[in-house]
Amino acid sequence: MSLEALNKRVNTDLSYLAFGGTDWVRPIDHPAGHVYDVVIVGGGQSGLGAAFGFLRERISNILVIDENSEGLEGPWETYARMVTLRTPKHLTSVDLGIPSLTFRSWWEAQFGPQGWDELDKIPRGEWMNYLRWYRRVLSLPVINEVKLKLIEPTAEGIHHLHIEGAGAPSSQLLARKVILATGIHGGGEWHVPPMISEKLPKHLYAHTSEMIDCEALSGKKIAILGGGASAFDNANFLLSTGVSEAHVFVRRDKLPSVNPIRQMEVSGMIERFHVLSDADKYATISHFFKYNQPPTNDTFERAAAWPGFQLHLGAPWLDVEATAEGAVVTTPQGNYTFDFLIISTGLLSDPALRPELQLVESHIARWSDCYSAPAERRNVLLDAHPYLSPGFAFISRDEAGSKLLHGLFVFNYSALASCGLSASAISGTKNAVPKLVSAVADQLFLDDKEEILNNFITYNEAEFTSQ
Repeated sequence: MSLEALNKRVNTDLSYLAFGGTDWVRPIDHPAGHVYDVVIVGGGQSGLGAAFGFLRERISNILVIDENSEGLEGPWETYARMVTLRTPKHLTSVDLGIPSLTFRSWWEAQFGPQGWDELDKIPRGEWMNYLRWYRRVLSLPVINEVKLKLIEPTAEGIHHLHIEGAGAPSSQLLARKVILATGIHGGGEWHVPPMISEKLPKHLYAHTSEMIDCEALSGKKIAILGGGASAFDNANFLLSTGVSEAHVFVRRDKLPSVNPIRQMEVSGMIERFHVLSDADKYATISHFFKYNQPPTNDTFERAAAWPGFQLHLGAPWLDVEATAEGAVVTTPQGNYTFDFLIISTGLLSDPALRPELQLVESHIARWSDCYSAPAERRNVLLDAHPYLSPGFAFISRDEAGSKLLHGLFVFNYSALASCGLSASAISGTKNAVPKLVSAVADQLFLDDKEEILNNFITYNEAEFTSQ
């Protein structure tokens, strides 16, 4: 089968499901311009999957915006540096149960069933190519180079989205519902320890989420702080681009070996997380946070095979200092001097860190507002996460914020504490998108309940005309 034949098969499959039927949501007129039923912020895999989900629900007055250029949405061709995905190839995601939309169908259309059998893990670049195809074949309404600056709620229930960028059609968009499908850092920010950010000039370090000038680092000696998968992804990538030495520093005496995501993928934890009590959710995610996602065996072996690779266990950074020679790092094992530092210390999730939420964040309930964890289990990082509904909606911590937050949904990594492995991993997408779409559709329906019910009661169109 060719890609052209697969494209036809996708269209046939969707036609059998009556895809593209008439919208049921009533249009709203507004003096400031067109009102979208849903605006999705983020055109990566989560945003694209959500857009397809709404179209299946006959909600087509939607728009997806993304701040990146077309084809560069998400991390895959920007800051992700792994060779292959860590997710097992057989897990499905944004296809939402349509076999012809799966990565496997796309792959076999090019390389045949044998090519699928021979594939071990999905190459990172090919996953991005698949998402580009997915967007095209479904004709999803995405505009690029549009950045959301601020969400301004109004008393009438319409959110004014202040935007900028080369692709922005105007200075603002109007939306009844807004979904923040903004990726792993979209619920907060990437974290650089103050010891580094406050003591070193920026030309001496970068977080793994940043674009890195690999050419400038050719022949240099670098250090990487962190023991998770990303640290080893970056070590291998930079060594392959010409770095002479890459030293990975891990505070633990032993690398993590257990990946709890693998257990969640087969235990029902992903699908049924929403039925857990708050205490069980908190305990689960608190336990999850104890583990850095370990590198895959092949990633570690690739990195370790380079002669310039060195691993330092039991070596937390106690201090850093800028000198004429570079950055000096102090560890329990001694001092080391490097030309450049790579920081792989993850992220913080807190609505207060998001500039687009500055008008509403004080009303957003956090986990610390809604659940008091036992002292031995309390995790301040988890406490700062937003406390969301099972359908990914913000919940207000006070009466004043209820109307302001109505219509705002979170479909990024910060949903982890409330909704489990959902918008934060490929393996959670196929179960999370339908929950999100259903919750938004329910809210749209209830917002218009009076008119919908009145139209039902007054409906008087004769169907039986044979008498």
